[in-house]
Amino acid sequence: MTIASPLPAYLRQRYLGWKATKFAENKAWYKRLAEEGQNPRVMVISCCDSRVHVTAILGSDAGEFFIHRNVANLVPPFSPDSDHHGTSAAVEYAVTSLHVSHIVVLGHSNCGGVNGCHDMCSGVAPELAKKSSFVGRWMDILRPGYERIDHSQSKEEQLRALEHEGVIVSMENLMSFPFVRDAVAAEMLSIHGLWNNIGEGSLFSYTGESFELIS
Repeated sequence: MTIASPLPAYLRQRYLGWKATKFAENKAWYKRLAEEGQNPRVMVISCCDSRVHVTAILGSDAGEFFIHRNVANLVPPFSPDSDHHGTSAAVEYAVTSLHVSHIVVLGHSNCGGVNGCHDMCSGVAPELAKKSSFVGRWMDILRPGYERIDHSQSKEEQLRALEHEGVIVSMENLMSFPFVRDAVAAEMLSIHGLWNNIGEGSLFSYTGESFELIS
């Protein structure tokens, strides 16, 4: 039994449009990328959310960014075992094989994963607390951040704080990887935290104490 279906017509047309324009105008560059391989200076860890357009926000071309996307832009702590670790594998490859100079963790507003984590940790989403929930077990990574936010605030304020914590927790967890820690100590790698307000188009950078607007 086959599970493959024909590509939707609108996606086929978009591809053909790209091939006839952007690709045709940059054939030499794509040929070079194919022959020489990738050499990105930056790894970006961002959310799967379709509204987070990493290459548009940071203005990159093909070959510039090594991008890894997952639910809520989280990085788990270093935990080598026999399980599957897609994010950890991406970080390892970026640092030890591609030798990127920067890792950027990019969070964003109105994150569904973060909202799910808040509901799970506050006891109103029992379905996410089940061992069988892939989303819930992934969002366990953010539990330390949930414990740090001010629960006397409104839910909207708590969610904003938890979105920020998603970036901070991921930056902290990156430093639990020995090869990341070594590269940072050798000043071969730097780690950056960003948060994007989707509706306003604004971008905030984590200073180590707070998120400051980039202007």
